[in-house]
Amino acid sequence: MPKKDFHQTLKELKLINEKGVLNYPIIETHCHLDGLKAQPTKDLIEQTTKLGIEKIITICVGPENFKEVLSLADEFESVYTTQGIHPHEAHSARQEHFEQIQENLSHPKVMAVGEIGLDYHYDFSPRDKQIDCFEKQLQLACDFDLPVVIHTRKAEEDTKSIIQNFASQLKRKGVFHSYTSSMELAKIAIGLDFYIGFNGIITFKNAKDVREVLEMVPMDRILLETDAPYLTPSPHRGRENSPLFLPFIAQCVSDVKNLAPELVCQKVYENSNNLFRFP
Repeated sequence: MPKKDFHQTLKELKLINEKGVLNYPIIETHCHLDGLKAQPTKDLIEQTTKLGIEKIITICVGPENFKEVLSLADEFESVYTTQGIHPHEAHSARQEHFEQIQENLSHPKVMAVGEIGLDYHYDFSPRDKQIDCFEKQLQLACDFDLPVVIHTRKAEEDTKSIIQNFASQLKRKGVFHSYTSSMELAKIAIGLDFYIGFNGIITFKNAKDVREVLEMVPMDRILLETDAPYLTPSPHRGRENSPLFLPFIAQCVSDVKNLAPELVCQKVYENSNNLFRFP
């Protein structure tokens, strides 16, 4: 089956005007710009700005890209970033890495501690190492009054326990990104004032459970993300994902929630600014 034309499918979205631009700006809250290969970053940033994607947060995953994500944030006005060690990398985390994170959290374009959390699906790192790494970084977020970007997969009980232990100290809370966990964990997260991040998964035919969570989550707790270069939304699955596909996710939220697209864009824009407090 031939790939659908991106620009044509974009124009078919209700939230895109006759000029091919979003009617209301939105913010890409989670992607990995350093992982995109399909086009030069400069070209991509120019296109996202023209489309109406006002800001992009490119997410750190470990010591190997501490500096790279900071460089991207320094180079491009619309790009912001985070600092953190992903649970997959917890096995190699050393004290010097936590010290580097602590030093980098003072950078004016670092918006959160992340991507941090637990992943018991792949278990690329021993679980005790994951927990230790997660807790140390949650403490850094508390110390620096920053939100956290949480990755959790097949680790609900430990995630719930740890987050509840830190909730009173963690004033800015954060976001459970790329949400695929249970309705129960989503309700606990919302009850603790966390946000829930939804991406292209909500457009997948087999993601009924995630759409049910999306239906439940109040609009003032929803963030949009692509997690690019992964999880490209329909109808463009099979291509490398990018922030340019964010409108397809926003449109799906509009459809699932049965709300006007402009209202969805406006609310998630407010949510993004409320959580990350961009300078």
